[in-house]
Amino acid sequence: MSNVVVMGAQWGDEGKGKIVDLLTRKCDVIVRFQGGNNAGHTVLVGDKQYILHLIPSGILHPGKKCLIGNGVVLDPAVFCREVETLRGKDVDVSPARLMISRKAHVIMPYHKALDVARECHKTNESKIGTTGRGIGPCYEDKMSRIGIRAADLAMPELLRAKIEAALLEKNALLAGLYGGEAMTVDAVFDEVMAVAPRVVPHLADVTAEIEAAWAAGQHVMFEGAQGTHLDIDHGTYPFVTSSNTVSGNAAAGSGIAPTRLDRIVAIVKAYTTRVGAGPFPTEQLNEAGDYLQQKGHEFGATTGRKRRCGWLDAVVLREAVRLNGPTDIALTKLDVLSGLKELQICTAYGYQGGTITVAPQEQNGMAHVTPVYETMPGWDDDITGCTTWESLPAPTRAYIARIEELTGVRVSLVSVGPERDQTISRGW
Repeated sequence: MSNVVVMGAQWGDEGKGKIVDLLTRKCDVIVRFQGGNNAGHTVLVGDKQYILHLIPSGILHPGKKCLIGNGVVLDPAVFCREVETLRGKDVDVSPARLMISRKAHVIMPYHKALDVARECHKTNESKIGTTGRGIGPCYEDKMSRIGIRAADLAMPELLRAKIEAALLEKNALLAGLYGGEAMTVDAVFDEVMAVAPRVVPHLADVTAEIEAAWAAGQHVMFEGAQGTHLDIDHGTYPFVTSSNTVSGNAAAGSGIAPTRLDRIVAIVKAYTTRVGAGPFPTEQLNEAGDYLQQKGHEFGATTGRKRRCGWLDAVVLREAVRLNGPTDIALTKLDVLSGLKELQICTAYGYQGGTITVAPQEQNGMAHVTPVYETMPGWDDDITGCTTWESLPAPTRAYIARIEELTGVRVSLVSVGPERDQTISRGW
């Protein structure tokens, strides 16, 4: 298997965890390249469910090496909790197979406090639906060149000095602007140092680890979080995350050359969901939306929030193809559509008196489009036991073929259930 990037083509929650877990069998090293613990991957292995926020889901495969790249923002307390949870389920999470880039930035207690305070301070109309995990404020400090990096956890004097400098500004905002309580250097330092000794053994040169894997003839997978339309530059701004979620960031977020990326797999949910605020043209606030939400068990793995549900949006998918250049589509949660008499696919938007087939570029432009639908027949069959392309009902195959026509990308993996092996491969 060549080096492969796995990324979400919609607004996140596409089922990346399962596909990464499945493809890990053919890879030796798995690299997480952006985001933080505001994302959650759910993987079912037999009767065990694993929900991972920071650690790549490849950790569930013995012998695989998992790396957290420089593009990730790391909450050390969350990392330690995930390590302990996995260790309690007899998963090997030793530093020999689970490593963190020394260049990854660290989410500090004041980042989380600021994240929550800002959202609470906004009016309902201006809230963006942040998870309050401190992701955005951490990336802000990174770009302002005042951030704390994972390597600093091994240097207490430097760490304390950076905290002291940061709190001059953070306390002015927390107490002066938002009316909260100021934070002390001692309290922040002690909270971080309580977990630092458990993080430091995992610190490594991630770029060197990847290069060593290639020198040994091994295959590497690059695992993204969230989805294309939450990208800070290309998503539905300002209702986006704080990092670049597109496939190109696999190179920058892990420290390798883009020429080393051979295959890009776009994860596409067979319908569309979104968590939190922001435009969602195909959202269904009706029986169909309720059906998808309930049958798909659409609750956020990280927040527990109910996901908004709607029909498949091919305009969104075409934009994802344009931005990511996928070689393959992995189609997930197709089984959720079973039982619906008719299916609708949005193929274009009505916008400003005309029809467009790409997303508008203006801020919040997608809040002012009208979806143009085409209708396809549904199916009643239970497809969760299907193991071949030929065993899928004819309307199901037609639905997949239409997705390929609308995106110009082959659907090479079809997920028909939550388990690892409930996946049909089409020449992968």
